[in-house]
Amino acid sequence: MGFSVCCLSCDAPDIAGSQRCRVCISAHVKVRDKISSGVAISKADRLSREFVTMLANPADFIENTVHSETMTYYKSLIDKHQGKSQPKTAEEVQERFEAQRNKPQKSLIRDVASNRKKSTHVLNSEEIEELLLKISDKNPEASESYWEELLEDVNELLDED
Repeated sequence: MGFSVCCLSCDAPDIAGSQRCRVCISAHVKVRDKISSGVAISKADRLSREFVTMLANPADFIENTVHSETMTYYKSLIDKHQGKSQPKTAEEVQERFEAQRNKPQKSLIRDVASNRKKSTHVLNSEEIEELLLKISDKNPEASESYWEELLEDVNELLDED
């Protein structure tokens, strides 16, 4: 939301959904919506929008020449609150790199492709031509029925696997 700094400096217990949290969050939502609604006319409007953007994603502004120190500190407060901390020794840095390297890379496309069985069916030239005709712009009669037929053909191929 962008106002985490308020939560970090609040003296209320950190219990999600508590009445005090709801009151503050509601006020923050109103402020954020008021700041970001309409056209930014004045410098103050533009500055307040930039401020809310920076607070929402402080890590994106660590390289900012003017605000880098503040955003770095703010991000460290958020990380500390969430149980994350910066590595303090070379060994901790090395452990983080190793953990990141060993973390399995997720890719929906790769996962689906890996789980599919390989098809041994090879399309003949007639089938290829028919499929190309169905998806090309050269066929003025191409309509939803052709797309439905194409999807059925693809589904049949997938079912064969």
